[in-house]
Amino acid sequence: MHVTPPVWWITILVTSAILIFDIFVIGRRPHEPSRREVAGLLALYVGLAIAFGIGVWVKAGAQYGGQFFAGWLTEYSLSIDNLFIFIVIMGKLAVPRELQQSALLIGIVLALVLRGIFIALGAAAIAQFSWVFYIFGAFLIFTAVNLAREGSEPGGGYDEPRVVGWARHHLRISQDWNGARLTVRREGARYFTPMFIVVLTLGVTDLLFALDSIPAIYGLTDEPYLVLTANIFALMGLRQLYFLIGGLLQRLVYLAYGLAFLLFFIGVKLVLHAMHENALPFINGGEPIHWAPDIPIWVSLLVIVGTLTVTTVLSLAADRRTARSSA
Repeated sequence: MHVTPPVWWITILVTSAILIFDIFVIGRRPHEPSRREVAGLLALYVGLAIAFGIGVWVKAGAQYGGQFFAGWLTEYSLSIDNLFIFIVIMGKLAVPRELQQSALLIGIVLALVLRGIFIALGAAAIAQFSWVFYIFGAFLIFTAVNLAREGSEPGGGYDEPRVVGWARHHLRISQDWNGARLTVRREGARYFTPMFIVVLTLGVTDLLFALDSIPAIYGLTDEPYLVLTANIFALMGLRQLYFLIGGLLQRLVYLAYGLAFLLFFIGVKLVLHAMHENALPFINGGEPIHWAPDIPIWVSLLVIVGTLTVTTVLSLAADRRTARSSA
């Protein structure tokens, strides 16, 4: 896919402007947004993603358009799983509702920065070493197995990161929130606020999710432009989704299993792709393994849409059965 430098810059500038507008205009004051506010913005961001994908489809062809939609849906699904962790973090740290929007904005910006770094590193690694697909594939399969094992636990059995525990024991932490401030000066000494702990926790969580999401999307497209835009659009409506369907997320009891299946599928796809382009001397004498197929993008798209649909339907059906039995 040939993307000229002007297109790169225009895309980065426009998407950055949208994110800046969301952060510094819409989310400029700490408050709990209304359902109407978040529903309208979420519809706008999803519409922008769909319009962008259609534009890629028209300008670059169905192959790349399909890759964008597959990547965007996968990243959006992983972002929804990320929301489970955000909900658990907000609950465990007792973040006031009026400050949760500010915390989410910071978490989303951190996620975007970290994913941008990993996208660049992944693109450089793929350009130099085709065998990196073996590593990506094995990592996703390993992650899928762990996610399936933890699927029955809300939030994936979330535990506080060690670095956060270290900060609690070694830094001066105030008891007062002081709004969205990260530090406060008191009696001549500088204290970190509880919001600093929230931001640190979200940052570590974003780092762990970036380790999953970047190999996953590189299993669907090796175009850095599509990888970047799919991640940006997947993060755009995350804040609104948190406030709009926070209760619904708790009802998606099979989401972790659905995501585990998707990660496993993409991991196998990556390993097959690595075998098809094999250059490692200790595997098949360094020759490509021609019987290993490359799974076409339309198959991946069908698997992704089908898995998400089945997961949602089964989750809501199970939730209704539970509600009836407890009534």
